[in-house]
Amino acid sequence: LSSLGFSAGELRTLKSRYGCRFAPDVENKIKPFLQWLSELGLSDLEVCKMVVAFPMAFRSRLEETSKPVVMWLRALGLDDSQVAKMLTTHPHLIGSYSLEKTLKPRVQWL
Repeated sequence: LSSLGFSAGELRTLKSRYGCRFAPDVENKIKPFLQWLSELGLSDLEVCKMVVAFPMAFRSRLEETSKPVVMWLRALGLDDSQVAKMLTTHPHLIGSYSLEKTLKPRVQWL
């Protein structure tokens, strides 16, 4: 992850919080996830902050969980910069909540 811009302190934080549970997924899950976030327009700094704040979001399934949430946010009328802002301030949106069971009903209630 250091090659992706993470500082030594951020890597220590991740290792102390998640240890070996985090490491095996770097090549298969985390790198593609980070690439996707960059394609959404998030800066390297924003991506690093997301990983440190909520690393378990990166254990979710990109195609089945995270991308549908972003597509739904866009369908609500958010542009790319607003989606990026939403993800950096609320990274748990792409890792903790079910789109169908939680997010859509809450927005519909509003």
